[in-house]
Amino acid sequence: MAPDTVVVRGSCPSRWDAGPAATRRTPQIPMGQNVPMTMSADDSGPARIVTAVLRDGDRVLLCHRSAGRRWYPDVWDLPGGHVEEGEDPKEGLVRELREELGIMASEPSGPPMCEIRAATFDMRIWLVDRWTGTPVNAAPDEHDAVAWFGTPDLDGLRLAHESYLPMLTAVLVT
Repeated sequence: MAPDTVVVRGSCPSRWDAGPAATRRTPQIPMGQNVPMTMSADDSGPARIVTAVLRDGDRVLLCHRSAGRRWYPDVWDLPGGHVEEGEDPKEGLVRELREELGIMASEPSGPPMCEIRAATFDMRIWLVDRWTGTPVNAAPDEHDAVAWFGTPDLDGLRLAHESYLPMLTAVLVT
């Protein structure tokens, strides 16, 4: 299977450390070796995923996926989820943040800051730094914890995707 394609937008790092593929026009980053790929529920094509980097000053919020999850177990991930049939991705992001964290975010006005595309999924990632409410683990069947992390805390985390560390570091620097 071909590596994921990472489309860089906005505040994402301008160069990804991805070996020889980093010299290509569209950077390529291979998936983590020990993490299963996300699959579309009906095999009709790539799953459409929307996620957010929730930033509060010098920290970001991540969700720890439960060890028993079928896909990406026991890793720290961005809050978000699958876009429902007929749903606009921006509306899906607002819904997912409400369902997973109990917060109300405004629909993003611009394009995603990053996109990760693979044979089995297409993930759009937006930066969200304003919302109403206090984020809590409103989806304990999906996550066993939610927590805030600053730049020094990120290095030791097992993240769901290799691109997250440089992306989150770049978001916290700006």
